[in-house]
Amino acid sequence: MQDDKTGGVPIRTVKSFLSKIPSVVTGTDIVQWLMKNLSIEDPVEAIHLGSLIAAQGYIFPISDHVLTMKDDGTFYRFQAPYFWPSNCWEPENTDYAIYLCKRTMQNKARLELADYEAENLARLQRAFARKWEFIFMQAEAQVKIDRKKDKTERKILDSQERAFWDVHRPVPGCVNTTEMDIRKCRRLKNPQKVKKSVYGVTEESQSQSPVHVLSQPIRKTTKEDIRKQITFLNAQIDRHCLKMSKVAESLIAYTEQYTEYDPLITPAEPSNPWISDDVALWDIEMSKEPSQQRVKRWGFSFDEILKDQVGRDQFLRFLESEFSSENLRFWLAVQDLKKQPLQDVAKRVEEIWQEFLAPGAPSAINLDSHSYEITSQNVKDGGRYTFEDAQEHIYKLMKSDSYARFLRSNAYQDLLLAKKKPESEQGRRTSLEKFTRSVGGSRWASGSYSFMVRPSWTVIELPQWYVKTAMATGGSGESVALPWAAWLRHSTVLCRI
Repeated sequence: MQDDKTGGVPIRTVKSFLSKIPSVVTGTDIVQWLMKNLSIEDPVEAIHLGSLIAAQGYIFPISDHVLTMKDDGTFYRFQAPYFWPSNCWEPENTDYAIYLCKRTMQNKARLELADYEAENLARLQRAFARKWEFIFMQAEAQVKIDRKKDKTERKILDSQERAFWDVHRPVPGCVNTTEMDIRKCRRLKNPQKVKKSVYGVTEESQSQSPVHVLSQPIRKTTKEDIRKQITFLNAQIDRHCLKMSKVAESLIAYTEQYTEYDPLITPAEPSNPWISDDVALWDIEMSKEPSQQRVKRWGFSFDEILKDQVGRDQFLRFLESEFSSENLRFWLAVQDLKKQPLQDVAKRVEEIWQEFLAPGAPSAINLDSHSYEITSQNVKDGGRYTFEDAQEHIYKLMKSDSYARFLRSNAYQDLLLAKKKPESEQGRRTSLEKFTRSVGGSRWASGSYSFMVRPSWTVIELPQWYVKTAMATGGSGESVALPWAAWLRHSTVLCRI
């Protein structure tokens, strides 16, 4: 990107009034180069990528402390490899103090300190009061060396040094990209690694710095540390890992399974009462008979049936038929215990123990010896989580045994089929009404209301008040299916007024 000879961004010297700006590129050139060489179609994406590169300090604006990329004629300069963040710099506040002192010694407008830099210099001067003379001498030595360099070279080096400190001591309000560097996190685990100094200052500072916290003293690795590390590595070996392809397949399967239950993807049936005026959804929820969609969801996982109140009731009824309802009742009792007020916890713990776990308990549950011993110790100092191990054991037992048998049972299958019967009856009733509307009737003598069934059916005389009721229901001139005529097996009494 920087090499102009191999197709990089063109670097040039810009002439301005009475001066020259050496080795600069414009923001537009950088954005166009990124779009061309990285096949980026959106300019916004190219600007974002350029801003990320600039935030790390590899590219910087020559006249601004805020490291960002703009798609305009703003001049940028490439950072020298010596100052790249990839060199794992971790500069001390002593180096920062030398840099700020050096800036104040040079009477040039472009090297004047910004307001936040002047405040940082004042804080550092108070913090390093005892060794400020040493810092000042180092700054003077650096200034003498810089004055011997060429003017153009010195101008470029000053801007690169400023950009380096804009990365490691950024402007207030800007993100410090070096705070959560993975290399630094690794270095904290290996404190034997010596920090590098920007200006070669090797004297360690023991005073507390206002900007940087000193690292902990180095200690030798002990046998206990080695044992902990071995234990950790053994645990990592036994850790169950999944391939990304398997994780993606699992997420896709989960999404497809719950699509019809997501109202944002699939419209709810019946509609949401808060949006429409239809309260059928609330009526269904209040009814004791669950919908087919609700029953189907119980088969997704054991947690689904436990979350649903009606599902728990149906599952409890099934367990009672198999004389094993104590498992679910114990699990529900422990769940209720976690919600009890603190003053009632001890009493409720004792009640659960006497009912399910004590010797000769009326509803004894089957626990393994390990869980029983832990629970027995926990009961002595009862709390909300006294039965945590026992509850987990019972949960796994029901999930692997009782829940699987419930899904295969006639009780669950009948619930699935029970919701299909009303739909079929409704469909048959609708077809019958369509048939009756397609069949014509006859109008008889005025003043008498006659009803006829076709093709060779009997004419039935009805009282006038019933016909008026039928007219109010079906409308004048329409075929009306009368409810009292249900005794007719394959026909419906029709009327025309």
